[in-house]
Amino acid sequence: IYTVGTVRLQKTYLKLQRSLHPDNFSQKTAKEQEYSEYQSALVNKAYRTLLKPLSRGLYMLELNGMGIEEGTDAGADPLFLMELMEINQALDEARSKEESAKIGASMKEKLKDLTEQIDASLNKGELQAAKALLAQMKYFANIEEKVKEKLSELM
Repeated sequence: IYTVGTVRLQKTYLKLQRSLHPDNFSQKTAKEQEYSEYQSALVNKAYRTLLKPLSRGLYMLELNGMGIEEGTDAGADPLFLMELMEINQALDEARSKEESAKIGASMKEKLKDLTEQIDASLNKGELQAAKALLAQMKYFANIEEKVKEKLSELM
């Protein structure tokens, strides 16, 4: 299931971390200490992976033997690539927090919409559709990060 309740995820994460935290094993054998450190690291990695829709979706594709290759724009829709170029140009030219924040809000909305579409595709077992949507999500998530950088520069 793609959709994850973040509150439940966080509660489970904290519960696991409390029980596995290496401090709880300071009086145990070296092997038990090593095991707790390893398990604690796995829980951290799982939490980071599941927390964000993009990494969660990419992981789900990976579980099904699929992945998104880096730098494969050749198959991308030219209109989509043009849209990305326009958004990036608008962000580069943005001179105020308001302009940058407006682009950021647009990215959040696009990511929310993509998350819903990916959820629907995965629930139907349409892995190729989910893969295509996740490829788009990667681009919009990248722009969202650029918006955050731009906002910090403008502060």
